[in-house]
Amino acid sequence: MAMFCASSLLGSCYSPPFPTRLSTQRLQRGLASPPFARCSGPATPASMVSAGGGCAPVQAMTVERDLHMAAGDGKHSYAVNSIFQRKTVMEIWPELRKAVKEAVKSLSPGTGSTMVAADLGCSSGPNTLLVISEVMSTVRAHVRDNSGAMEVQFFLNDLPGNDFNLVFRSLEQLHGPVAAEEKAAAAAAPCYVAGLPGSMYTRIFPCQSVHLFHSSHCLIWRSKVPEDLSNGTYVNAGNIYIGKTTPQVVVKLFREQFEKDFELFLTLRCKELVSGGRMVLTFAGRKRGEMPMHGGVARVRELLSEALQHLVQKGHIEKKKLRSFNMPYYAPSGDEVTQLIKKNDLFDIEDIRLFESNWDAHDDSDGYTVPDCSSSAENIAKIIRAGIEPLIINHFGEDILDELFMAYTSILEKDLEKGKAMCPVILVLLKKSKH
Repeated sequence: MAMFCASSLLGSCYSPPFPTRLSTQRLQRGLASPPFARCSGPATPASMVSAGGGCAPVQAMTVERDLHMAAGDGKHSYAVNSIFQRKTVMEIWPELRKAVKEAVKSLSPGTGSTMVAADLGCSSGPNTLLVISEVMSTVRAHVRDNSGAMEVQFFLNDLPGNDFNLVFRSLEQLHGPVAAEEKAAAAAAPCYVAGLPGSMYTRIFPCQSVHLFHSSHCLIWRSKVPEDLSNGTYVNAGNIYIGKTTPQVVVKLFREQFEKDFELFLTLRCKELVSGGRMVLTFAGRKRGEMPMHGGVARVRELLSEALQHLVQKGHIEKKKLRSFNMPYYAPSGDEVTQLIKKNDLFDIEDIRLFESNWDAHDDSDGYTVPDCSSSAENIAKIIRAGIEPLIINHFGEDILDELFMAYTSILEKDLEKGKAMCPVILVLLKKSKH
């Protein structure tokens, strides 16, 4: 466990117990080149890839090293292009509030009560702070109604490559005037925030130390690309995920990797949760009855495969580089998720539901027809780029980025003439079983 920063959350603002400048400098020194980044396998020798007529050294994908959202707050960053994820987070507020209330009830009343919460896969940008604020507003409402007092330790977890610097610099943006009532509530329930790098497919907390886990749009990512794909035993027919031409044996590999990872995730979190602890999980999935090559997730990924194939045809990407690139990804159905939870038998399902969210989160129009296909295509391409840009750079080189996403936007625009690109999202509210 590596604690980067601790700060007090007062109402909607933070008051660090030490100078913010010192905290930021410490983060910059500690995270600029993480010495503690773990890898799931031995390092692979760098290979050469032709990109835009030039050569650039790249390494074989290692999820713990290479998977993170586009850093910073520039025009292509995740912080700027995460409104889709923001809408999903806000959609599940009722379930999150319910989980927080139940977690608080499990604590002993009075001075000395401390609730530990964690956001797994917190990423960076405004969504990270949104989750903290919602949890704390629910905690403080409970404390105020019951005339009690408690403290909250809130951990922000993600892989070591995450932009933790931006996360903690953004705390400064929340400073501002606080109403007297909010100050009183904050004093009764202060929050201390810390960064915690590490994979959710490893142990990251001591046994029975956490009361609440939240994770949004992270469990769709796998711990690794299935070995028989990464070593070339099977080839995915030019797809980067599960597409219409993906062989069934490859579909099976993706599904089996999801099953292994999800069961491991449940087992690890069960050890870390206190008795009766809660988890609120949301991730992109599939509707009941949809095959893995169908649905909103496969649709946007298959179109990106087409854009990459376009660059292969132009000679800007080597065909063998596309054949060897597969996303560490799987969008499960609600039935698959339910079956694995019941098989694992470590958690009780308090709620599970599926809702749909428009990939173009800027489009709030009714109906299935896209009002402006060009604008929607640009918005979706920005969201997808912010999520996978580092993986693209690692495998294909940086030179192709702009051309690739220009081609992707053009293909998306034509595809959206069929109707809106909707993403099914699975929400699961779990309670640690007592048996």
